[in-house]
Formats: sequence, structure tokens, C-alpha cells
Amino acid sequence: MDYLPPPTQPPSGEAPEDPKPVQRRNRGIGAILAAMVALLAKFKLLLLLGAKLFAISWSFLLSLWIYVVIFGWKLAVVVMLLLLAHELGHYFAFRAYGLPARLPAFVPLLGAFTAGAAPDDLEQDAYIALAGPLTGLGLAAACYAIGDVTQDRFWFACADLSAFLNLFNMLPVPPFDGGRIIGAVWPPLWVAGFVLFIALAIFWHIPLLFIIIIGVLGVPSILSAWRGHVDPRAANMTFGARGRVSIWYLATVLGLLVVMSQSHAIATPGSASGFHW
Repeated sequence: MDYLPPPTQPPSGEAPEDPKPVQRRNRGIGAILAAMVALLAKFKLLLLLGAKLFAISWSFLLSLWIYVVIFGWKLAVVVMLLLLAHELGHYFAFRAYGLPARLPAFVPLLGAFTAGAAPDDLEQDAYIALAGPLTGLGLAAACYAIGDVTQDRFWFACADLSAFLNLFNMLPVPPFDGGRIIGAVWPPLWVAGFVLFIALAIFWHIPLLFIIIIGVLGVPSILSAWRGHVDPRAANMTFGARGRVSIWYLATVLGLLVVMSQSHAIATPGSASGFHW
């Protein structure tokens, strides 16, 4: 999940500035993917980023240590790499739009987040939120492909876990990425998303503390939307923009469901849940 600063509200009576609404909206997922490929091609940049992340990020090392203590080193390393890949997807999306962003920060047992400047365009905001789950989907598909070639159940388990974590993050309720994406389409859907989250939390026996934390972070936004408070950037969201965001959201969810169902059946034969490491 990711916590982005809310857009600055314009003074009362003044219309929000929108310097390049048409040009900026037209830069969608394609622009993000192209920029990410260009950035990944710069090997020196990746070396510098990796060195800085692993040498300075105490939150990464702390989270890794806690996961090792609880889950063992093998699962801990896999979880941390999955979280890192997801957050770097957000980071490079910020940079693709020319927005300043900080390197990912990790919160033990809760995940991670990438903070960056909020774009002027709400469609871009949705694509930045979508970049994390899309990266997770690509990683899950890659793990599944490796498992299919090697017939090693470990890789299917990695694909299963990556798809599950990113699918959970696509729940249409803040502060999850799915909540930010759906917020660009129609914020009242957050109410249904929160009900879905509670239902899944009960079904999966998620700790009460985690439910409370999500409630504290998400309920204020849900109540604000329920009372009719609208993000000022929504005024520039056209019907086509909402349609594009919706299609990308549904396609990503469907892709994660397919990869998870296929990999889970192989990774955990004869088991309804759980991972084998």
C-alpha cells in the first residue's frame, strides 16, 4: 500500500489550475512502461539505487530480520523481494511522470509504501497506484514461467504469493492501491470495498490489529466521499479517462486471479491454502 500526499486545495472561489490537462491525460500506462524500460536500461542507475536501498534503508533490514525470525529466511527473502518489486513499480511510475519520489520505506508486518508528489491529473494518480500491482503481476507471471520450465514447486509458490499479495492490495478501499485507483473512477465504491475487506478479513482470520489500522487509515476518506467531498482533480476526469482506468483495473485483477489460481494448484496440491517452502 502507498500513502501519497493529498492535492493542495485551491483558495476558496478560485478554480484549480490545470496547465496541460489534455497532454498530461494522454500519457497513460504506455508512457509509464516506456519510461520504466528506459530507466531499467541504465545499469549504473540501478546499481546506485540498489546500493543506496540496501546500505541505507534500515526499514528494509528491520523488516527482513523480523520476517526471518517469524517465517524463516527463505520465505522472508521472497516476501521482501516481492514488496520491493511492487514499490519500485510505484517509484519508477512517479519518475516517469517527472514527479519527485522517495525510495520505498518498509513497515514490519504491514508492508511498504512509496511517497511522492501528487500529480495534477487524477488519471495519472491512478496509473501510479496501478504500477505496483502491475509489476507484481509481471513478477508472478515470470515466476510461473520459470516454474513451468524447471518444474520446481518453489517458483510456483513464489508466483502464488506474489499474485495473492498484489490481489489483496487491489481491494477497492483506501489505503490500498485499489482504493486509490477506484477513487479516480467513483469514490463511493469505497463503501463496498470496505465491506469486502471486512468479509475477507474474517474469512482469512486476519489479526484484529491489522483491521483496525486499515480502518483508521481508510475510514476518513470513505466518510468524506460519502458526504460528497470530491477531489478537485475529478473535475478534469472525462468519461473516457474513467473507462481507461476501469479497464486497466479489471484487467490487472483478472490477470492476478488467473496466475494465482494456476500457480496455487501446483504449489499446494491437495491443500486449500498455505504455501510450501
